[in-house]
Amino acid sequence: MPETLMTDIKRRMQGAIEALSKELAGLRTGRASTALIESVMVEAYGSLMPLPQVGTVSAPEARLLVVQVWDKGMVKAVEKAIRESGLGLNPSADGQIVRVPMPELNAERRAELVKVARKAGEAAKVAVRNIRRDAMEYLKDMEKQGEISEDEHHREAEKVQTLTDENITKIDHALDVKEKDVMQV
Repeated sequence: MPETLMTDIKRRMQGAIEALSKELAGLRTGRASTALIESVMVEAYGSLMPLPQVGTVSAPEARLLVVQVWDKGMVKAVEKAIRESGLGLNPSADGQIVRVPMPELNAERRAELVKVARKAGEAAKVAVRNIRRDAMEYLKDMEKQGEISEDEHHREAEKVQTLTDENITKIDHALDVKEKDVMQV
């Protein structure tokens, strides 16, 4: 199998894991994380912009996020975007600063967040398995066309399976870490 194919498989599987990491970072835990609101889109200057493009996001305390808005005229838009983001946050403006206190999570909400994390993890696993399936079909086609021998096909298929197993393990580990983080009171 061409080395570029193996590189492509690794890159695509890594992309699935990175997408999961971003999604998990956006899930709210008891602690404030800037990743939680960095994907919030703010209506600014006639278009939608991610929050970090209109202000600096920081977490000065464990239960508080602060957005230092660069343009004073954008403060209300930032406040509205965070409030309407569906994250259950209630920001308050103070000059050019928007404070976002992190409310305490109850047990029911924690369980709900774990379910959302598991769903995201399953989607990442499906993506990795689809990449494996594509690679296996490609190997089968190469063998049919006589480009590789049956032995090479089996050797390369084992490499693809090993890579798949490693990435599924990484996904499981990321989910375990996030679940512990969410359930921690």
